[in-house]
Amino acid sequence: MCIEIEIQMHSTPSELNVIPSDQLFKQWSQTALKNFKNNAAKNNITILIRIVDEAESAHLNQQYRHKQGPTNVLSFPSNVPDFIDDPSLGDIIICAPIVNKEANQQHKNVINHWAHMVIHGILHCLGYDHLDDDSANKMETLEINILNQLGMTNPYVETSL
Repeated sequence: MCIEIEIQMHSTPSELNVIPSDQLFKQWSQTALKNFKNNAAKNNITILIRIVDEAESAHLNQQYRHKQGPTNVLSFPSNVPDFIDDPSLGDIIICAPIVNKEANQQHKNVINHWAHMVIHGILHCLGYDHLDDDSANKMETLEINILNQLGMTNPYVETSL
């Protein structure tokens, strides 16, 4: 499976406290997607990861989810029919200031929290959600397993740095 990650930065330097390298984004994406390679119809996959500020996140959250304020991650799965040869899995929008702030407030390793947001976004692009307890448990279990493959701890257990 060939995965192409496009990273777009749309954030001011003061908000770029911690931004993972392109190499980490690709590693996390590959690890997440290798768990689905037998089910994936596409051998070549492209993912857009856009790093935004709170204003853009709030705008997109309001426009597409009808919710006020910024959020950590938004996912926009590709809705291209299978019979069209388009490798796009979808777009993942990550709000840098929110992710960094959450990691600090929740006493989480910042890079691990970024990995969790990327994996969470990819799972949404693959059709997973957390709208009810059953689907949330399934999605959380997948997230925990993928993060474990990366040597990272369960993001749903409170930790201390």
